[in-house]
Amino acid sequence: MNNTNTPNSPWLPAQFKVEKVADKQRFHDFSLPDDLMHGIADLGFEYCTPIQAATMEHALKGRDIIGKAQTGTGKTAAFLVGIITDLLDFPLTHKRKLGEPRSLIIAPTRELALQIASDAEQLCKHTSIHIISMVGGMDYTKQRKELASQAVDIIVATPGRLIDFVRSREVDLSNVEVLVLDEADRMLSMGFIPDVRTIIRHTPRKGEERQTLLYSATFTDEVMNLASQWTDDPVTVEIESDTKTIDTIDQQVFLVEKKDKYKLLRNFIVQNNIERVIVFCNRRHQTRELAEKLKRDGVRAALMSGEIPQNKRVKTLEDFKSGKIQVMVATDVAGRGIHIDGVSHVVNYHLPEDADDYVHRIGRTGRAGSTGVSICFACEDDSFMIPEIEEETGVKLNCIHPDEALLQDL
Repeated sequence: MNNTNTPNSPWLPAQFKVEKVADKQRFHDFSLPDDLMHGIADLGFEYCTPIQAATMEHALKGRDIIGKAQTGTGKTAAFLVGIITDLLDFPLTHKRKLGEPRSLIIAPTRELALQIASDAEQLCKHTSIHIISMVGGMDYTKQRKELASQAVDIIVATPGRLIDFVRSREVDLSNVEVLVLDEADRMLSMGFIPDVRTIIRHTPRKGEERQTLLYSATFTDEVMNLASQWTDDPVTVEIESDTKTIDTIDQQVFLVEKKDKYKLLRNFIVQNNIERVIVFCNRRHQTRELAEKLKRDGVRAALMSGEIPQNKRVKTLEDFKSGKIQVMVATDVAGRGIHIDGVSHVVNYHLPEDADDYVHRIGRTGRAGSTGVSICFACEDDSFMIPEIEEETGVKLNCIHPDEALLQDL
């Protein structure tokens, strides 16, 4: 890959050299705007992931899409590329009202919304596109000031906070051209559908007036019913990414007594010099106790759960990305949509109570083609979940007893 440029000369896509490869699509192949290609080049995106290859062409033509894809498959970039291309190719020449976005992305969790907004900022680095994230638990006044500063192009929001701004008439959704509903299955399970219905009623009609893209990790009857209500003649794309994601992850199960779990975890991290690992527990109090124990033993650990204030969660994620934090101990609140590069290991300190959550947890490593390791600590309390997980993933898990060195006293 070559992305050199001389000072003061305009950047050209030809400077971002990506060889043609059989059965792979390059971002070059879509005739994207130069300023967007510049951002794509900066991020080093060369070839499309399956969901990108399957959906981008339809999105660029303005078709509605129902996409089945897990996190870690590149779906965020897939819908952002379409939105950004539309904004750059069809700029509005009239003076625009404040708080009137052209594109709206709704996500179920604060973390996912902030991650999408961050990805959008990176792709829009060489454009003048203005992106605002609106999420609960963060400063309302600051978000209001951002709205008042200049016309907004893309709003990325959680349902509750967006409704607050719509009801106060500080946000007007009547000219939304592209609507993205990300993780629709998660919005269903979290009870957000009434809020989403309210939001959609404030946008233009589906069809010619509004392009709608709906993504879900699963296609249940409920999700498909919502999709039929909110989309018009959609293209349906299913990327069976569970196996694709899992193919890049080495999965192991340590059979261990409950009393030995902590020793095993600390020894495993220290003896293998692991620099970036996410450890999942099922309950908030379990994450809190485990994070405190690790810190007392000199491990750079931090807690990520629903009880942590939003500003502290954002800081924790930044510290984890930068390497200040070595171990993030998390509940499933961190299990979806958090894209952190270089997570080498995921540890299920407690096996999840739902096999589907296992797929989402281990998908924090081995993302978008990189390799990773998933370790489960199965004890007398939760080893009964192993057959369900094997059925969900289609993978026979390798169950082993840990070496004695991993169980030695601290």
